[in-house]
Amino acid sequence: MSDIHGFDLALDAVRADMATQEPFDEVIVAGDIAMVGPEPQTVIDTVRAEGWTVIQGNTDYDLVEAAQWGNDIDELKYWVDHITPEGMDFLATLPFSHRIMPPGGTGPEHELLIVHANPWNLLDVLDPKLTDRELREIIANEHAGTIVFGHIHKTYIRHVGATLLVDVSGVGNSKDGDLRSKYGILTWDENTLRWTVEIRRVDYPLEATEAEIRASGMPDPEKVIRKLRKAVYHR
Repeated sequence: MSDIHGFDLALDAVRADMATQEPFDEVIVAGDIAMVGPEPQTVIDTVRAEGWTVIQGNTDYDLVEAAQWGNDIDELKYWVDHITPEGMDFLATLPFSHRIMPPGGTGPEHELLIVHANPWNLLDVLDPKLTDRELREIIANEHAGTIVFGHIHKTYIRHVGATLLVDVSGVGNSKDGDLRSKYGILTWDENTLRWTVEIRRVDYPLEATEAEIRASGMPDPEKVIRKLRKAVYHR
């Protein structure tokens, strides 16, 4: 899963759906855990308590920078103020990526790579509107056969040459026109030596989330709600 963004009720809905699909060998969170939604610390506490593997997203990095150096502190003040020092240390020490070589895998073509945005940085987008050539330029010399990511909050599955790209979208802040929370289940087939992908879509607890936003004291709650309801970047 990716991009929880401090929306704890959406995360709870995903966890409930996950309970119907278990067991999993590993649960990986592909970054952007805390900022935007009303409950950043609750989300941090939840992913830590679950013992999931978590990597760093760009907004996690931004929060750490704001807490340490005051960068964009006014814009990010609500989230910085609502994350404990221990929680901020957790965000600061998150790794950039996570790799899995599955049973029977013999080379990079079988490897699963999980990143936030792309294999090299936290910002450049693997947008589905890009051509295969443009996507290959961003992937560059990464040879993992399957790359899973979030960042742009738009679900898609696409082959680019020999590489399978999987955007699992977002748990808490969808932008693909479908408000439902999404996460992906990847399964390794030892017979075909391939990863298969299922995208799960979970109903979003919108009314309860709106009430939580209004009660939180976060800045401009109505704007946050409007953007959440639209589930797109611009319209």
